[in-house]
Amino acid sequence: MSPAAPMVWTEDVHCARQRCAWRIADPRVMLNSVILIKPLTMHKIVFVEDDPEVGKLIAAYLGKHDIEVLIEPRGDSAQARIEQELPDLVLLDIMLPGKDGMTLCRDLRPTFPGPIVLLTSLDSDMNHILSLEMGANDYILKTTPPAVLLARLRLHLRQHGNHPKEESTQPITQHNALHFGLLCIDPVNRQVTLGEEVITLSTSDFDLLWELATHAGQIMDREALLQNLRGVSYDGLDRSIDVAISRLRRKLYDNALEPFRVKTVRNKGYLFAPNAWEFVQQ
Repeated sequence: MSPAAPMVWTEDVHCARQRCAWRIADPRVMLNSVILIKPLTMHKIVFVEDDPEVGKLIAAYLGKHDIEVLIEPRGDSAQARIEQELPDLVLLDIMLPGKDGMTLCRDLRPTFPGPIVLLTSLDSDMNHILSLEMGANDYILKTTPPAVLLARLRLHLRQHGNHPKEESTQPITQHNALHFGLLCIDPVNRQVTLGEEVITLSTSDFDLLWELATHAGQIMDREALLQNLRGVSYDGLDRSIDVAISRLRRKLYDNALEPFRVKTVRNKGYLFAPNAWEFVQQ
């Protein structure tokens, strides 16, 4: 009697919801000789996925290989769950209720020290690029064979093995400093450093920089900045934000004529470039 054919998941591309449909694979095209070596310790990950069937299938497979999977169905409640559970890795779907996976990745990146991996059915170069710009460590399609997914997750877990979960005694907190290359923004001490230089900012300028940096890679218009910083609406005439942006650029050694750190997006607003801080240009 021949052995039972292995099971793998494939993406049902005709389904509006992101489901993983199981099928029997042809043994002739499977690498049945691959041996998956079990790690010595159980890892814990949080998988943010709104489809319970997908979550259960992936959790069951990874669970057989010593990876405990905790399912969180909503994007807007995921960050609190992650801060509570302190997982070794975060796995994110993109299309989520409350908050999409890319926005969640951006919000997690300043405070979560472990790997963040996007697992999605959206096969798009632009989404792939944006996810990496937002701070993701990897972008994996749901059509990826389960053994390959497992191998890639293990790779990320090994690469971050110098920060084991059991050594972390402090909870993840929104008060952690933000780091972009040589730029460090410390909200607790309200201190900004660029390389070895401490950048002196007024209270209002620090608040503006923090607002931009916590939305790195996202366009912020004057209306949003005024509402978030002062609680007032933009009247179409107020140029105080523009003046403050000019001060920030000057103090952060941005190019006044062609800004590359705090960019102007014509007719839309300002964008904090997260990858523009690898050197100090004075």
